Parts: sequence; C-alpha cells; structure tokens
Amino acid sequence: MNILAIDTSNHVLGVAVMKDDKIAGEVVTNLAKNHSVRLMPAIDKLMREVQITPEQLDKIVVAKGPGSYTGVRIGVATAKSLAWALNIPIVGVSSLEVLNFQGRFFNGAICPFFDARRGLVYTGLYKWKNSTLETIVEETNMLMEDFLKMLAKEERKVLFLSPDISLHQKAITESLGELAVIPEGPYHVAKPSYLALAGLNREPDNLHTLTPNYLRLAEAEANWKKQQKEKQ
Repeated sequence: MNILAIDTSNHVLGVAVMKDDKIAGEVVTNLAKNHSVRLMPAIDKLMREVQITPEQLDKIVVAKGPGSYTGVRIGVATAKSLAWALNIPIVGVSSLEVLNFQGRFFNGAICPFFDARRGLVYTGLYKWKNSTLETIVEETNMLMEDFLKMLAKEERKVLFLSPDISLHQKAITESLGELAVIPEGPYHVAKPSYLALAGLNREPDNLHTLTPNYLRLAEAEANWKKQQKEKQ
C-alpha cells in the first residue's frame, strides 16, 4: 500500500510517503510560517524523489489536530482535496497521537501537549501496551497548571513530549520533580512517518464529514457566539 501522510497541524510541516508498507521518504521542517505556500511543493518534491505518482497512491493520512487553527485547516483541506481528486480513502489521525509515537518504547505514562496560549494546552495522557496506544485521559484543552496538579496526585513517572516544551518545562519540573521525564530536543518533533504508520491499518473516514479537531472554538468564533447569545 502506498500512503501519503501530511501534517501541518503545528509548527512542524511534515510530509511522508510510505511505499509498499515501508517509509520511502519524509520531509520535516520546524518553522511556524508559510505552511500554505510550502506544503504542495514539499509533496511534489518528495513524491518525485521517491518515484511515485499521485495515481499510485492508495490512501491519504492527515494530522487533524488539535493544534494551530490555520495549520490544521491547511493540512485537512489539502488532504481532502487530494483524496477527492484521486478518489482514494482518507484517514484523519489525532496530532497528539502522532506525537505519542516518539515515546513508543517508554514504559510508563506519556503526556504529549501543544501550547494553546494563556496557560492552556491541548493534551491527554496515554501509554503503550503490546504495541497498542491506550488512552488514560482523553484529549482535552485545559490549564497546564491544573493538568500538572492532576498528574502529581498520581505519583508516577510521566514522559512529556511537546514542541512547546520550553514554555512549560519549569512548571513541569516544579510540579513533578524526578517523576517528570523530559527527553532531548529531537524527540519533541512529530514525524510524518509515524503519522503514516498510525493510519496504515485504520478504517477510512468519510471524506465529506472529516473535519479538523480544534478541541475549542477559535477566539473570533467564540466571541461571535457570545455576542449572538447576548442579543437574545
């Protein structure tokens, strides 16, 4: 099976091609800019290098969020357009799930997160068991301070993974001390090859109903809904 994986849900722009169930190549940049401009050229360049044509693709896998509102929309819209044009299945995978693969061989709880500003994070709690990712705490958008208090009560080691680790590292170590495991920099960057792997055997989503997973409303939309409610 030939798979194109696309992730623009956060700072990382990642594209990978899985060819005959093996990773043929991937492109990763960790720059918070111009995903809309750089995505299609990255896809085109990678597919040319691994010598696969769009018509040879069997599935599109896309990171559907949570993360950057704009980034998530770019990735999902592009993936859906390609899947529709090529008439092939599409699979949406949680961006937090993809980041979990960086800790696949950690024997304990894993806390991937993305900064959501104003002290908030998109996060959850997971563990790997027999090569299967199990959810301990469902995806949520909450104050990092409150999430850390909850983790501290558990009194167990937790692996933290995030491209925004520097923003919350002090709070993490102060709350959990030696129970917090924070690896070196490269482990905090999600890889599109893991996204392809996550979607390999997953059932396709409905092309028309697949939508970004924001976990919360955009600020403009939230303000609009608040104004409409006040007018009633």
